[in-house]
Amino acid sequence: MGIKPRLNRFDLTIIVVSLIIGMGIFKSANEVANRAGQTWVFFAAWIFGGLVSLCGALTFAEIGARYPNTGGFYKVFSYCYHPAFAFMINWVLVISNAASVAAVAIIGAEYINPMIMPASLQNDTGVKIMTIGSVLILYVVNFLGIKTSARTQNVLTILKVAMIVVLCTLIFKSNVTPNAIKPLIHHGSLITSFGLSLVAIFFTYGGYQQTINFGGDIIDAKRNIPKAITAGMLIVIFLYLSINYAYYHVLGLGGMQSTTALAANLAGVLFGNIGYKFFSIMMFGSVLAYINVNVMSNPRVYYAMAEDGVLPKIFMRVNPRTQIQEFGMSFFVAAILIVLLLNVSFSKMLNYVMFFDTIGLSMAAVSIFILRNKTKELDGTGIYTIKWFPLIPLIFIISYWFVTINIFADNPFAALICLSVFVAGLIIYYISTYFKRKANAA
Repeated sequence: MGIKPRLNRFDLTIIVVSLIIGMGIFKSANEVANRAGQTWVFFAAWIFGGLVSLCGALTFAEIGARYPNTGGFYKVFSYCYHPAFAFMINWVLVISNAASVAAVAIIGAEYINPMIMPASLQNDTGVKIMTIGSVLILYVVNFLGIKTSARTQNVLTILKVAMIVVLCTLIFKSNVTPNAIKPLIHHGSLITSFGLSLVAIFFTYGGYQQTINFGGDIIDAKRNIPKAITAGMLIVIFLYLSINYAYYHVLGLGGMQSTTALAANLAGVLFGNIGYKFFSIMMFGSVLAYINVNVMSNPRVYYAMAEDGVLPKIFMRVNPRTQIQEFGMSFFVAAILIVLLLNVSFSKMLNYVMFFDTIGLSMAAVSIFILRNKTKELDGTGIYTIKWFPLIPLIFIISYWFVTINIFADNPFAALICLSVFVAGLIIYYISTYFKRKANAA
């Protein structure tokens, strides 16, 4: 007997909003402004990115409905492609998660450094010291067994939405004129500017892919899933466009290009120095919470992979006193620190993270065509199916491949490193399975 659906339309709408709104919106507008170079390209890219993400969310919802499994992408890739390919993609996503945490840690450092670091460390070195220090402190805290709860993350989501709403509302009551800093025009083709803008935008809209986990949990899935996901995505698009308009209205495109701590600078213009400091502290606290929950949760992925025999059993070791996966957590934190030591630039970090994600998520979306063929018996049973198939998944897949090509063209070295990580994952899989077969034979 399957699990009885228990989530209604409102529940899924809030879940979608919670999954997507992270820390990126408080930094990525700076990246998009620099890559777009023109106001209309900037806002067009945000709208287009939101609509593509909506297509992705609907696609992953059907994948989850047709193949409900707690293993998520790992099980889908194994079923539709091959276990080796499944391991390779999930290995890369593990590395990508470490890079994402490192990128968010950089956001926090850029907000708090002007307040606590001396003038001599208002540079990349200061950012590196702050990011590495933050990760190490949270590593020690988690190592002692101190836990956070889901309530903390819910409060954090409400806090972030509230900050966006406050900043967007107050600009209409202010007499601030846009910053007069002249914007820097992106030197390159319009297609390149648009494609590179989408790198940061897709990073900021990320999270919707987790709808794959809720396909079998929604009451009256066929009606409620598309409506809830569409409502949730439209709320996010509206909030993102609103905060970006607030940035633009107060700072201007040139001001957005020249500042990294966007929300704090916006608050500083509206509320003065106290507002700047308050929002900087709030942003840093949100970043610490994000890092903390990832340091706790990502080692569980290693545990599942070790359970399947594709990673060494040491990843399954749990301290009986603290209930902490000490080796798995240490491995994940080490990956974060290596990324931070190699590259402290948020902009370059995005290229690595999104190259991994665009390949992984686009291939996950392709699986819908395989699943539809393998699960024909589910048609007409009441599960959610995409209304405009195959247009919806094709829009998502082609858009992500477009971004992948732009990343490769803009930074071939970064793309080659990412492809090397994919190959390394494949090698690790076959080495692991070889020793597993040898052990079983013995």
